[in-house]
Amino acid sequence: MKSDRVKKGVETTPQRSLFKAMGYIDEELEQPLIGVVNSFNEIIPGHIHLNTITKAVKDGVRMAGGTPIEFPAIGV
Repeated sequence: MKSDRVKKGVETTPQRSLFKAMGYIDEELEQPLIGVVNSFNEIIPGHIHLNTITKAVKDGVRMAGGTPIEFPAIGV
């Protein structure tokens, strides 16, 4: 799987150490890593609900056997 590029082999030890520092456990890192973008912020009224949607998406990724990794995006 594509996420193996940062999870497998001696050359990716620094990447794995960052995942471990963020609290991911071995079982989570063995699953596919799925990026979940979230543009929630408190300034744009139309984005105030996005944390709720992001949580539901991450729950769905976990239910499907993946490991969600949330990252931010700029809201305009």
